[in-house]
Amino acid sequence: MKGKFHGQVRWTYRELMVALFIAFILVPILVEGFLKDLLYDWLGNELYSGTLTGFAMAIIFMTSVYFIALRPFGYSWKCVGVQLFSREYGKWIILWTLIYIVASVLIIVGLDLLAVGVDNQKTESLTMNVTWLTFTIGFISAAVISPIYEEIFYRGFLYKWFRLKWGVSMSLVVSSVIFMLVHIPTYNTLPITFIGGLIFAWAYEKSGSVVPSMIIHGAFNGIAVTLTAFAS
Repeated sequence: MKGKFHGQVRWTYRELMVALFIAFILVPILVEGFLKDLLYDWLGNELYSGTLTGFAMAIIFMTSVYFIALRPFGYSWKCVGVQLFSREYGKWIILWTLIYIVASVLIIVGLDLLAVGVDNQKTESLTMNVTWLTFTIGFISAAVISPIYEEIFYRGFLYKWFRLKWGVSMSLVVSSVIFMLVHIPTYNTLPITFIGGLIFAWAYEKSGSVVPSMIIHGAFNGIAVTLTAFAS
């Protein structure tokens, strides 16, 4: 399977630093902190406030990619992998989705043996009040919104930035570590997030598009939400 990752860009360390500032400081403090608490006080529901917070994050991350990495250089969204991919890669999407599921199950079993849970406030809120409305909200948030903006930001921009400067191996690890760290404080699922980061970046590397990683990411999250809602 030959890699299809190519294309030089004029990004510098300035663009990287601004992106990391947004991911590690601006969003956690203003959105996941202040805004989420404000929404929770207003709605009194972790699922609803978390979903609206995720929507706000999507707007911020997508806007930041546009104004940091694309518009100043005259690049299109294709520069960050928003493009079609070869139909031949379809089988790899299925394979990597299955691998991610199996790896995650093994990690969950290991954490369970260590008496470490994998739930978070959002999933707990979903299981406490399962209706078609709450399920639909949770599903769209996890399987559609999050995969789109996270893959464009963390793979389309960040992974590509590292990839063109440091090569494949280092970029796979560094971008996946960053992806894992931004999911703190859900410490119990960080190993799963790290594995996901590796798979998503590899799919981008080999297909030249972030769409396969969006599909893998969305399918995994969708399955997780469905099982959380109806199998608990």
